[in-house]
Amino acid sequence: MNTLKIKTKVDCRWDLVSLGEVLLRFDSGAARIDTARDFRVYDGGGEYNVARNLAKTFRLKTAITTALTGNALGRLAENLIGAGGVDNSEILWRDGGDARNGLYFIERGFGLRVPSSCFDREHTAVSQLKTGDLDWDRIFAESGARWFHTGGVFVGLSRTTPEVASEAMRKAQENNTIVSYDLNYRDSLWKTRGGREAANELNRKLLRFADIAFGAFEFDSKMSNYNEDDFRRAAGKMFADFPNLKAVASTVREVYSASRHDLSAVCCFENQIYKARDYHNIEVFDRVGSGDAFASGFIYGCLTNQGGQYSVECGAALGALTMTTPGDNAAASLAEIEKLMAGGKSDAER
Repeated sequence: MNTLKIKTKVDCRWDLVSLGEVLLRFDSGAARIDTARDFRVYDGGGEYNVARNLAKTFRLKTAITTALTGNALGRLAENLIGAGGVDNSEILWRDGGDARNGLYFIERGFGLRVPSSCFDREHTAVSQLKTGDLDWDRIFAESGARWFHTGGVFVGLSRTTPEVASEAMRKAQENNTIVSYDLNYRDSLWKTRGGREAANELNRKLLRFADIAFGAFEFDSKMSNYNEDDFRRAAGKMFADFPNLKAVASTVREVYSASRHDLSAVCCFENQIYKARDYHNIEVFDRVGSGDAFASGFIYGCLTNQGGQYSVECGAALGALTMTTPGDNAAASLAEIEKLMAGGKSDAER
């Protein structure tokens, strides 16, 4: 994807910087949340997951820009971020008061029982971010980043976070940093604030400052309904509405039960459609984070200049593999991803 004009590594401290919330995830394992007596703790968060996957799976240099409260839970999150290979030097630390750290509890579901989650994210430090809090000139002009990523989860946190995202996206573009934006929608963030319509209105404002969009308006991403002409029309409408966009990419999914999915992906770049292979009947262990994994693999393909087909295949393969392991983050290696991309079998390796 040469037309993206991605800066070289020598010019930048980071391959990617993400702006988003970092949550502590409490996983009840095989139990229901309300009957669990033990929870395993993971790190997670829509935009953060992309930085974490690129660092841990693809060994790229990434950083997270966010805010945390400097208590024991905040330091736990910091330790998990560092263990994931993500630079945590750009975290804004708050002393407490009315600011806290976000938590969520999840049961993964099985068969007919769908995954269920319970969020505790009111009055978090990250939701209180305002323009001017983060030094984007230092991050993008002095330190340098090849890619910047944010999206709909972060901007849905409060009435101030969209302005923070807009400020960051503008500064990134001023410094020739590629900007990607994920149209992620969370009903729990928007149900009292206008729902999907209000979220889409905000997303449309922010897409003016993006180069890559993950997700497409007016596109049915259900695999059984997939039609290339329909995707081309939806992507074409986005390119017409947002002339700054250079690529539109989306997962394509079919959900049969909590334990069985089909997954693929598609993108439009330079008026060409690239479609990943279809992964049928994936046995799902944990679906959370598979969309972020797709974005991570796609971005990796772009950053390594391997073209549209590789990028969408890499994203789809990582998305599929991420559904087979616990937690929000990918646990696959690049070798495993490329083996799956090549049609590798799931026989035991001895």
